[in-house]
Amino acid sequence: MTHHHCTCCGSTPAADNCATRYPLKEYGHLILSALLLATGIVLMNTGKFFSQHPGLAAAWFVAAYLPVGLPVLREAWENIRRRDLFNEFTLMTIASIGAFYIGEYPEGVAVMLFYSLGEYFQSKAVSKARHDISALLDVRPEVATVVEDGKAFPKNPRQVQPGETIEVKVGERVPLDGTLLTDMASFNTSALTGESLPRHIRQGEEVLSGMIVTDRVTRIRVTRPFEQSALTRILELVQHASGRKAPAELFIRKFARIYTPAVTGLAVLLVLIPWIWSLADTNFVFSFNEWLYRALVFLVISCPCALVVSIPLGYFGGIGAASRLGILFKGGNYLDAMVHINTVVFDKTGTLTQGTFEVRSCQTCKGLSDGRMVQLLASAEYNSTHPIAKAIVHYANREGISLLPAKDIRESGGQGLEACVDGIRVLAGNARMLEQHNVCFPQDILDKAEGTAVLCALDGKYAGCLVLSDVLKKDAVQAVKNLKALNIKNIQMLSGDKQSIVNAFARKLGITRAYGDLLPEGKVKHLEELRKDARNRIAFVGDGINDAPVLALSHVGIAMGGLGSDAAIETADVVIQTDQPSKVATAIRAGKATRHIVWQNITLALGIKILVLLLGAAGLANLWEAVFADVGVALIAIMNAMRVQRLIK
Repeated sequence: MTHHHCTCCGSTPAADNCATRYPLKEYGHLILSALLLATGIVLMNTGKFFSQHPGLAAAWFVAAYLPVGLPVLREAWENIRRRDLFNEFTLMTIASIGAFYIGEYPEGVAVMLFYSLGEYFQSKAVSKARHDISALLDVRPEVATVVEDGKAFPKNPRQVQPGETIEVKVGERVPLDGTLLTDMASFNTSALTGESLPRHIRQGEEVLSGMIVTDRVTRIRVTRPFEQSALTRILELVQHASGRKAPAELFIRKFARIYTPAVTGLAVLLVLIPWIWSLADTNFVFSFNEWLYRALVFLVISCPCALVVSIPLGYFGGIGAASRLGILFKGGNYLDAMVHINTVVFDKTGTLTQGTFEVRSCQTCKGLSDGRMVQLLASAEYNSTHPIAKAIVHYANREGISLLPAKDIRESGGQGLEACVDGIRVLAGNARMLEQHNVCFPQDILDKAEGTAVLCALDGKYAGCLVLSDVLKKDAVQAVKNLKALNIKNIQMLSGDKQSIVNAFARKLGITRAYGDLLPEGKVKHLEELRKDARNRIAFVGDGINDAPVLALSHVGIAMGGLGSDAAIETADVVIQTDQPSKVATAIRAGKATRHIVWQNITLALGIKILVLLLGAAGLANLWEAVFADVGVALIAIMNAMRVQRLIK
């Protein structure tokens, strides 16, 4: 049997590992001890066999005690050797041996049996809480199929170098990050984002480790070594999250270090004070066994193991449940911090919007139809790789407008292009493009445009313009509504775009405070102004790449992870892998649900323990009740902690 030093009562640093002493396959000792205990109690109460042979009764219950007692005795001894006297192993050892000393054999066995049973259930609860995270470990393939000179052969992913080509069959997981060599393929990204909808990836686009190929055999050129892959980085992030403790966890740790020696001292005083009193008052009859029994009851009830385990379990459950939804918290402390957020500041581009352009309006001069102008513009832009050019071509295709061949194409970086289409010289670009070619155009077109205006000139004369703007993410409006439903009234949006564009988006979103024309340093200055008011607890939501300084400046930095982009994971406190702004409200709800359950457990455990401690000291509770009270409180607290998995949706 493998043993791990438990941190209950503050004995070791990692409370998450408490109660993992009894793996599922090793519960035979519990069954053996329970059978011997039950048989012994029956023999004790149904006949004279044990009363006639008291030595045999002691031997029987020692046999029942050893399967569950020896592991705890061993742990107690190891802790004593490390000069750690005040831990739950020592408490249980003293209580059980003391029960045997005063002849309460069944209760001595029961102390250890039910303590061990409680530990077993704790172990299962911790395992369940870890499931969402440990499941990620299983999605890292141990074999990569490398293609070289037309031949495929298996290779350990850790040995595959960037530049090599790997092949992934339908249903297999991608072992390493890379770029797609196949024309197009669909991937299940649930391991990275929590979303079950397939993601369609084109040739040359990035494929990340952990994705599952769903439609065809694909080939991928590896771009990162195994240690730097997206899934490995995410796993390290979540696994290390438990290292950043929430204030409640730190409080319970400190509390246990004081509480355990204090109750041990009180148990000793529970025997000493009546003895001293009997010396002073001859009318008071002191019974050592009676007061020792009360002290043993006091010790069993005082063990804070359940309390110390259930608190980290609550936070770990919250982190695990959130990660299943594609929200990565870098620690329990950030779950706690989300509870206090009352101001949410969004970056616009890439956070509330998709970062892709779409044609919003078409304006043409008299005598020219919208369709004709779009046909000439899209034909000229057809071979350009610029996002605006792609958006215009996409718009023409969507409107069913046929394109014409373009000749003599000349592109000017940052301005636009010119081409000859159907015998007409087409200019497409910004104001500088037309000014350079001495083409006059109405200035108010640019002032009124709530987006990026692409001006068009045909044979040297202004013909009209297309207005394009970024596209809101599908859940952007809902994201703002969800935050307002959580009573977060101060919702702001920052952007480098001109104010008229920002205002237009703000109206659609229902945001009243929107600020445009901001450079990165302007965003930092804005956050600094907000922080001057100590009442503001700010969450900044950005793309994690351009907004690193602001993410660091806010109380909680939330990054749209972009399937695990480097800057997002490095800079932010919380990473939303699905790139959905509506998950910000989910993250806040996760923090509130976790904190609510944690404080429920603290109140419940301390309240019941103090009550039963007083009953034990007064001689109104016996060891059986103490054991059941301790294990019962533990199980209730653990089951309550596991509720967080269902509360976070």
